Amino acid sequence: MNKLILYIVLLVVVSLQFNCSKNKVAPASEKSLTIKLDLNKDTIEISKSDFLQLKLELIDLEERENVNKVSATGMIEVPPNGRAVISAQVGGYIKNSELLIGDQVKKGNLLVSIENIEFLEMQQQYLEALEQLTFLKSDFERQSELYKEKISSEKSYLKAQSDYRRTFAVHAGLKKKLKLLNIDIAAVEKGELSSLSNIYAPISGDISEINVKTGSFVASSDAIMEIVNTEHVHLELKIFEQDALRIRKGQEVVFRLPESSGESYFGEVHLIGKSISADRTVTAHVHIKHEANATLIPGMFVQAEIFVDNTSNIYINETALIENEGRNYILKKVSENNDVFKFIKVEVDKGNKSNGDVIIFSDKTLDSGQVYLLGANELF
Repeated sequence: MNKLILYIVLLVVVSLQFNCSKNKVAPASEKSLTIKLDLNKDTIEISKSDFLQLKLELIDLEERENVNKVSATGMIEVPPNGRAVISAQVGGYIKNSELLIGDQVKKGNLLVSIENIEFLEMQQQYLEALEQLTFLKSDFERQSELYKEKISSEKSYLKAQSDYRRTFAVHAGLKKKLKLLNIDIAAVEKGELSSLSNIYAPISGDISEINVKTGSFVASSDAIMEIVNTEHVHLELKIFEQDALRIRKGQEVVFRLPESSGESYFGEVHLIGKSISADRTVTAHVHIKHEANATLIPGMFVQAEIFVDNTSNIYINETALIENEGRNYILKKVSENNDVFKFIKVEVDKGNKSNGDVIIFSDKTLDSGQVYLLGANELF
């Protein structure tokens, strides 16, 4: 019985000790030193002891050169005289078409032949007009002499003149048509008629598009094929309206093909459009540097940056910037002695932020020779 009582007493003592230990309050940790400064004062003082305990620092302003760029998108293009759409002067059936997309052609190479019975009729009409012209010219010259000698009437003279000039016009028109159809006039005058019209390459380049096959019919309005000369390519960039006035001839351009390897190419602004298009953009014509070494195909999409100008800006760490009631200040050190630092506030406007630094502007002179308080925004 005595042992049981002793056991209960020991249990109660241990329980009381555990509860006391559980409810014991640990001593409060030391709070870090803080101070509160008055931004309304003309001169702000911070003791050196507070300065050291708060681990404050003084910093210089930093002046940096910034390259301003305008982003744009566009296409690789060729000049208007570097692209030719081939069509027929008169419709007909494709007699032969042996070229493929990608084939290279020289100016004057045969591209395709078109067959049409109308070509034979034109040549026949030409020969008839040629024969009539020989007779009517002779008759007109004879009537002219007779009229001068008062032998023939003026009516006969004028009729001979009219017939000759009308036939001359018909003959000249048919001759021009045959030349446009690339039909050999000398062969026609020898009686060698042809139902074929040959079309030759107007420029040198690569076949970029073919829209016909042998035997198909084409009208004069149809595009048979297209030739592109890539000896000179350039960029046509779309500049947004708000950036248009910043673009100047001679500005450097860096561009990339986003669907390609990411390699950078370089160019220079050569021309700027003088009108705003329906999508509120202006076109800039850019010459490509070292284009002979670049593999660029007309129609490729590009992303570009135009280097418009260089500017110098003053930067300060954002922790040195104090914001108060919509206004911004920095603290400039004006003096110090053994015990205290003295600062004055300088009102500034802030610009863009980059990597913890802020561009600042002020009516007062800001230069790197002035020292400012870092971490000032935590003291107010």
